[in-house]
Amino acid sequence: MPNLENKLEWNDKDQLAVDTTRVLVADAVENAGHGHPGTAMSLAPVAHLLYQKVMNHDPADDRWPGRDRFILSPGHSSLTAYLQLFLNGYGLEMKDIEELRKFGSLTPGHPEYGHTKGVEVTTGPLGQGLATAVGFAYAQRRMRGLFDPEAPEGTSPFDHTIYTIASEGDVEEGVTSEASSLAGHQELGNLIVIFDRNHISIEDDTDVSFTEDVLKRYEAYGWDTARVDWTAGGEYKEDVEALYDAIAAAKKVTDKPSIIELRTIIGWPAPNKQNTGGIHGSKLGADEVAAVKKILGFDTEKNFHIDQDILDYTRQSKARGAEAHAQWNEKFEQWKSANPEKAALYARLTAGELPEGFAEAFPTFEVGDNLATRAASGKVINAIANTMPELWGGSADLAGSNNTTIEDGESFNPASRSTKNWSASPYGRVLHFGIREHAAAAITNGIVLSSPTRAFNGTFLTFSDYQRPAIRLAALMGVPSIFVWTHDSIGLGEDGPTHQPVEHLSALRAIPNLDVVRPADANEVSVAWRKMLEISDHPAGIVLSRQGLTTFPREDLHPGAEGEKFASAEGVARGAYVLADTEGTPDVILIATGSEVEIAVEGRKQLAEKGIKARVVSMPSREWFDAESKEYRESVIPSDIRARVTVEAGARMSWNDILGDAGRAVSLEHYGASGSAERLYQEFGITAEAVVAAAEESIEAAK
Repeated sequence: MPNLENKLEWNDKDQLAVDTTRVLVADAVENAGHGHPGTAMSLAPVAHLLYQKVMNHDPADDRWPGRDRFILSPGHSSLTAYLQLFLNGYGLEMKDIEELRKFGSLTPGHPEYGHTKGVEVTTGPLGQGLATAVGFAYAQRRMRGLFDPEAPEGTSPFDHTIYTIASEGDVEEGVTSEASSLAGHQELGNLIVIFDRNHISIEDDTDVSFTEDVLKRYEAYGWDTARVDWTAGGEYKEDVEALYDAIAAAKKVTDKPSIIELRTIIGWPAPNKQNTGGIHGSKLGADEVAAVKKILGFDTEKNFHIDQDILDYTRQSKARGAEAHAQWNEKFEQWKSANPEKAALYARLTAGELPEGFAEAFPTFEVGDNLATRAASGKVINAIANTMPELWGGSADLAGSNNTTIEDGESFNPASRSTKNWSASPYGRVLHFGIREHAAAAITNGIVLSSPTRAFNGTFLTFSDYQRPAIRLAALMGVPSIFVWTHDSIGLGEDGPTHQPVEHLSALRAIPNLDVVRPADANEVSVAWRKMLEISDHPAGIVLSRQGLTTFPREDLHPGAEGEKFASAEGVARGAYVLADTEGTPDVILIATGSEVEIAVEGRKQLAEKGIKARVVSMPSREWFDAESKEYRESVIPSDIRARVTVEAGARMSWNDILGDAGRAVSLEHYGASGSAERLYQEFGITAEAVVAAAEESIEAAK
């Protein structure tokens, strides 16, 4: 394992490996015809230092739990990572470098989690990498708290450091301000950021838009700060030892995250394009590539060349990694022997298994409860919390509204952050994101990516707009983050149109690989949570009401209840199901979600009084229903019944395919207003009467 107490050893082979990296960057971008060579060239010594001298990692096992994590937040500089994965023996070879940015290659334009071995997180949208890294740091501390809380700092098999490279573009993005503020508040001493300050962006000199003192900002956030300037003294000198010493000093700071501002010259040593916007996102050109090779002492006629002894030298990290892994295994086995119950929990989590008694832990709700689905969600979370110690989460300052608090859990905060209402522990399970919705989503992604725990975050549905880039990345990466969105419609009433989502359900459904789930009553909420937690390969968002909703009497849950019994809420797990049917073939199918299901049920009753037979389908999740077999989907919504009505207090956009040419939508195609929920539903025509009128029109159109 690297010992940063030792003096840096940096020899001629280290320098030649760095210079080879620069030349390979130039060759790869030139061959691709496009890309971002500048930062990858100037960061070559930084990346080499981290992978060869600083980080604890094993190229043979990029999922080794004991490894340090490396996150390249400026994902456009992907060659910074790819070339280290090549040089250190993670499985990339020279042919992969030659295929940079080509279809099907292991070296796409930006690093992609799950696509290239050794990539910890998909980066590219600036700010997301650094914000997600904060989630990595959260997860490390929570894992330590679950499994080894008493071990002295730095001695546990659950201790590791998260190293992140960030660019000026990263720290300009608002999400990093949100996440970095939380990192300082949380005193995350396991996070070290190297901030590349090269003063160049696509628009050339960053002075046109960015002149702040970043370190003063981070000092205000509560970070440990340091500065290393390779331009000091008038001559550019890559003082790797100074950077190494700064990293070693940062490692000793255990009660603050650390940021090291590193002043570099982008594209060094390209003689004509270094320190210009032209080298940020464009190839150098053949003459400039040749000039770089000549300056560095390489053969200008050779492309994609590396001396075998240099590759052998850098791949010695494989042996070092194997040794470090073996040492960690010994420590881990000692921990297992001393902690058999915790070891059993760890084995279950890392195997991706649900706990014994998982399904039985979910509550059922009685008829007559007029319960908002947000309240039901809170009851579900607390019902399963003891069964699932891996479950944790919280809200963006909306705990009382989102109902996301695990009631017997302590706040995930340094103990000094305890307040009158919240008892804090650094290993707690109640997350407080403050009013930082975007960071909440990115941090949740980081937690779920880097640990076997399950994390959720909550906010109002309308503020999912603030979270969208992180939601999209969760879907792209296929990680099972859970988003809790309450106050899901004009049903939130008096807060008015700024808080009343209209287009949000359709916009979220447009994100591939994201499940959007809008349950109709408390028992649908329970089944929805169970299904979301059973899914481990993509994210989900549960959409919940502010207003109270009828708890339907169910055939399987309420046999003694008076009146009509409705189908089991177990149908939620299939995305849609026949909640209430009619004798014989229906004349029309009413398809609804969430709070509008009870409106569809009332519409069905009024249609029956007119002699019209209506089937009510509760469809909490388009995505789950679409994943069902064609036969099942046909049984719920037969293709030969063209008379259909969708009922949802939002834009109809995501229902057009189901409605077809004869269907009609009871929807909301404009913004809301301030007023009671009852008044707004009436004013905007989301009523049982509107369902009846739409049904009659659809039946006529289907003839």
